[in-house]
Amino acid sequence: MRIVAGLHKGRRLEAPSGRDTRPTADRVRQALFDILMHSDLVEMEGARVVDAFAGSGALGLEALSRGAVHACFLELAAQPLAAIYANVKALKVEAETKVVRADAAKPPVAPHACTLAFLDPPYHSGLAAPCLEGLAAKGWLESGALAVVEVAADEAFAPPAGFDAVEERPRGAARLVFLVHRP
Repeated sequence: MRIVAGLHKGRRLEAPSGRDTRPTADRVRQALFDILMHSDLVEMEGARVVDAFAGSGALGLEALSRGAVHACFLELAAQPLAAIYANVKALKVEAETKVVRADAAKPPVAPHACTLAFLDPPYHSGLAAPCLEGLAAKGWLESGALAVVEVAADEAFAPPAGFDAVEERPRGAARLVFLVHRP
């Protein structure tokens, strides 16, 4: 895995070992950020990001590479946490990041509200909607924040109350769902 574009373009990222984590493929990440960079859905420059079910941290780190000012990573498992810490250190972005060991579906109170959220829960887990509800309830999302949820292409997903789906894009085995937080 590599950072696709921006300040850290081409830099390698460490992926967690084991089969419990499924990092977003470079081509899906590229497509996602192409959509974000060429739309009015979010302003990447100056964004504050939460990367839930962070895995390697690739989505939040890609956002930092492209102009976000801060990324917070929510991850519970030890091996992905180690990969996130290693990637943050390798890119020298410790000052712009916070790594929180937490269940993304039951997040702690936010240190600050974010303008952009990435959720990449395990496919077919049903955790995306509870995570969105938890992030909203615990102050992680500004009003009007964009949430991007990656689910399996064939997975049922209905946005919870307070979120409006504005776009969906299939990408191979994945489907990207773009939602705006409207409390």
